Amino acid sequence: MSEEFLKVAHAAREAAAELAPLPRAPKDRALRAIADALVAHAAELVEANAEDVERARAQGTSESMIDRLRLDEARIGAIAEAVRQVADLPDPVGEVVRGSTLPNGLELRQVRVPLGVIGIIYEGRPNVTVDAAALCLKSGNAVLLRGSSSAYSSNAALVRVMQDALTATQVPAGAVQLVPGQTRESVKELMRARGLVDVLIPRGGASLINSVVEESTVPVIETGVGNCHVYVDAEADLDLAVQILVNSKAQRPSVCNAAETFLVHAGVADAFVPRALRALAEAGVTVHGDERIAGYGEVVPATEDDFRAEYLSLDIAAAVVGSLEEAVAHIRRYGSGHTDAIVTRSQPAARRFVALVDSAAVAVNASTRFTDGGEFGFGAEIGISTQKLHARGPMGLPELTSTKWIYTGEGHLRTSEGTVVAGPACG
Repeated sequence: MSEEFLKVAHAAREAAAELAPLPRAPKDRALRAIADALVAHAAELVEANAEDVERARAQGTSESMIDRLRLDEARIGAIAEAVRQVADLPDPVGEVVRGSTLPNGLELRQVRVPLGVIGIIYEGRPNVTVDAAALCLKSGNAVLLRGSSSAYSSNAALVRVMQDALTATQVPAGAVQLVPGQTRESVKELMRARGLVDVLIPRGGASLINSVVEESTVPVIETGVGNCHVYVDAEADLDLAVQILVNSKAQRPSVCNAAETFLVHAGVADAFVPRALRALAEAGVTVHGDERIAGYGEVVPATEDDFRAEYLSLDIAAAVVGSLEEAVAHIRRYGSGHTDAIVTRSQPAARRFVALVDSAAVAVNASTRFTDGGEFGFGAEIGISTQKLHARGPMGLPELTSTKWIYTGEGHLRTSEGTVVAGPACG
């Protein structure tokens, strides 16, 4: 590893040890100091961001991507407000997950503790630099940030402002670090920093996530890829089903909790599909349908790739299924384990769907768009995990912690005969 990377990684490691035992108050003060500093240095941040925007435009980047990259004073103000909102959230560190007094008298507790050093690899938006740092600091973690090279000037300026703000607080400035370099090699260094970095969280498209998962020697929490489904059951309220489908797909199509496929039970296909096709067309959505869907209107013929696609656009795949079980089989075959929804008036069908669908979130008579930390009442999220380890679904502050076991005795000794209490430990 390069000396530059080792320097920031070791600094983060040392900062993590100082940060972990801090109570809530100094962490909240540090976050509010960061928020104030972002506003105070807005002009400087906009100037740095202009370098990234100019470079992106010269490289022929689309205007939609440039808009995601751009910062102005209003956006910086919104980022600062989001940091203040994180400061207002409960601190997960020290929370007792469970506890008991054992038969031998030992008092046993499992408590939340920081993970340590979290590496974040992400694309595009410079606001993620601040959001990720704030969530990591609040949960007692140091963070190594590796954003895309397209936002390097913005990210460097944001980190510099945050570090300067932290110097006047009890939170060590080294707790927020930008991974040096703009090449692929700097990403690899972060992925290979086992022992220095405790966990990696990739935020971005499928290719980024797959690359990190396949190449990293550091444990990875997968986030984000969303091939989400809406299944319209034989017992569905069809008016409601049309509304849920259109909202799931078209309310904001470029996000991971937008629906990418709808499935409809053959028993209601004649009544539902023509209405759905009209409503989706009015919303500007292109339908990629199987042969049975094509029998109801003009659609693009669906391929295997269409059913596996995370479009992130005004496109949706569609198929007719013969049963709830067939719908579940389709979801298991093509889905990404993010969010899948059923529309039905049948409680038995809803319960069976919920039991059979193996996804991070399952919706009953509701839009897939609600799988979100803010909507779930978490206040903020680092991403949406589609894995099955300790973090699954929207990852709020508790998911950025691990746990430790603490047991307290009064001179308890373990012997071959059982427990012996040697005597009071204090007094």
